[in-house]
Amino acid sequence: MISAFVYDDGGVTTYSADELDAARDADGTTWVRATAEADFDRVADKFGIHQLSVEDIRNDARPKTEEYLDYTFVLVRIATLRKGDQPFEEEVLTRPVGLCFGDDWLVTFTRHELAPIDRVWDAIERQEQRMLRLGPDFVASRVVDRIVDGYFDLLDEVGEEIEAIEDAVFEGTDQSVLEGLNAVRRDLLSFRKTVWPTREAAAVLARGDPEFVRQPTEKYYRDVYDHLVELVDLTETYRDLARGTREMYLNTLSQSTNEVMKTLTVVATIILPLTFVVGVYGMNFDPAASPFNMPELGWQYGYLATMLGMAGVAGILLVYFRREGWL
Repeated sequence: MISAFVYDDGGVTTYSADELDAARDADGTTWVRATAEADFDRVADKFGIHQLSVEDIRNDARPKTEEYLDYTFVLVRIATLRKGDQPFEEEVLTRPVGLCFGDDWLVTFTRHELAPIDRVWDAIERQEQRMLRLGPDFVASRVVDRIVDGYFDLLDEVGEEIEAIEDAVFEGTDQSVLEGLNAVRRDLLSFRKTVWPTREAAAVLARGDPEFVRQPTEKYYRDVYDHLVELVDLTETYRDLARGTREMYLNTLSQSTNEVMKTLTVVATIILPLTFVVGVYGMNFDPAASPFNMPELGWQYGYLATMLGMAGVAGILLVYFRREGWL
């Protein structure tokens, strides 16, 4: 789908997909949106956009800023979290957004209609004066700024996931907790691959290197760049938190294993002397053959004394282990 309008201080004029030539040649600033991949080539031909730019959008290349003879090309990505079927299972979903702007025109390429671009488009249609007064490089900065704002929302969701996993770690050592931690670390790594090159692309714009970024607009790109620097720091912080939570989970698991081993050790230690006594009295000695062959077997209280002795040994060991804090 192709949408187009031309705006200036006097207002906004809408053009249809069949009127791209008129929109391109009209006085004012032209903005054309291509929201279907099938329309990319048609719009690119109308505005002299190089096929390499279109291929970068189609192939979802890493975010970048490139300077061409007649326009500046900026490629960024919208990033959102997609929920999975399992607890703590999410995936970073990215969509490429291509922006090409010249002296008095802006073209945006996306495969779908996307909310950040819709908000800027609607602001111009509402004839917000600042949007009408400034050029296409400013509108492009607003689009990038909206996309970057969405990164903060994504990191907020990741932070909440990490907090939920931390709470789950204290409640137990379920296998799903470790899987959730691994999923969060993968999400942060995937997001890092988006935010780092986006910062580099914004830095080029913030310095005003491209010819079509006017000096009054540079400060808006510097603001976007500052946000991206903050996002990079937040991403590294959350990666450290996820790593620390994973270590905490492994320590909790190790501690739980140690408690089980301690309990088993106590049980084995109590049973060991009892097994020894039972083993001794399990030997086949005949008391009638010699007075030294277990004479206590002929004692009428021998069985009772043996049971009481074994119970006494077990009781002493239980008291000892309780005092030592093993029980």
